[in-house]
Amino acid sequence: MRAARLIKMVLLLQSRPSMTAAELARELEVSERTVTRDAQALSEAGVPVYADRGRAGGYRLVGGYRTRLTGLARGEAEALFLSGVPGALREMGLEDAASAARLKVSAALLPSLRDAPRTAAQRFHLDAPGWFREAPAPGLLPAVADAVWDDRRVVARYRRGDTEVERELEPYGLVLKAGVWYLCARVPGQEPPGQEPSERGPSGAGAHRAYRVYRIDRFTAVEAVTGAGVGTTAGTGPISGPGTGPGTGSDSGPGTGSGPARFARDPEFDLPAFWAERAEQFARSILRAEVVVRLSPEGVRALPHVVDAAAAREALAGADGAGADDGGWVTVTLAVESEEVARTQLTALGAEAEVLAPASLREWFAARAARLALLYGSGA
Repeated sequence: MRAARLIKMVLLLQSRPSMTAAELARELEVSERTVTRDAQALSEAGVPVYADRGRAGGYRLVGGYRTRLTGLARGEAEALFLSGVPGALREMGLEDAASAARLKVSAALLPSLRDAPRTAAQRFHLDAPGWFREAPAPGLLPAVADAVWDDRRVVARYRRGDTEVERELEPYGLVLKAGVWYLCARVPGQEPPGQEPSERGPSGAGAHRAYRVYRIDRFTAVEAVTGAGVGTTAGTGPISGPGTGPGTGSDSGPGTGSGPARFARDPEFDLPAFWAERAEQFARSILRAEVVVRLSPEGVRALPHVVDAAAAREALAGADGAGADDGGWVTVTLAVESEEVARTQLTALGAEAEVLAPASLREWFAARAARLALLYGSGA
């Protein structure tokens, strides 16, 4: 809309001493001719836009003019708190809201602080994905993010092994972990018996029991539940498209009217605490086997870097009572995912670790050591 573009042009000129037509055209994504027409329109409306002619010319505001159109909208304010993670904002469809929020903040700053956004960007950057991994953003992430912002109940279809499952969800929060997006959601009708959400504390009995975690890249469809009360489904409809931003839906209450059905968010739900609890549970749940390993002092130092760090700490703490032998070696019982995984992990320790049990794993390492000795011995 032209009105929004004119406001943005004023804010841009307010945040800088002057800008050329080319710079304004690039920022506003219009032609330089449109910039000229917009500057004339602002001047006719009483905004003192002055055009300096010549090679070093441009547009500027005269006499320290400042607009009061710097109030943040709700969606912009919410996006601003995430502005340190531009990649995440872009993937959730909130990049435009965050850009508008940053521009308004810049326009409201004192002249001596105008360089604050630039200097901060030059000094801090968050790169969430791990090395050597290019995890593409899930196509349904903007729609899911929109539902999270607006407390909309959804029906999601997702892949589980070779099958596809459909489930109604109350999307509570999004987590970006090592470049992978997860949805933390409550499943309606699965509260602990006789207990409502408001009766639970974050760590009380039944806390987090009805909440589940889903990888968003496994979703195949997401639709908003429409015109239904809590726990019932009257119908479904498409969620607003990507880029609608937080807080842009209608204001109808949970499950009222013919619009999107909303849920009553549990005020006691703590997303960081829930995620930390589930992440720890997941890490422990996959450690279903145990191995007994003898470690050199160097092996003790390296162990937390090649296996689960918490499992390494527990194993080493359990060995403290027995102490080290004369050579400084200690024997630990280590929880691992499986024998196959332990082979890869403990191989990284090389000669700094000796597997004592189970016998099958010790035999595997003995055979591997023999092959290595033959390989390197024959070439000596």
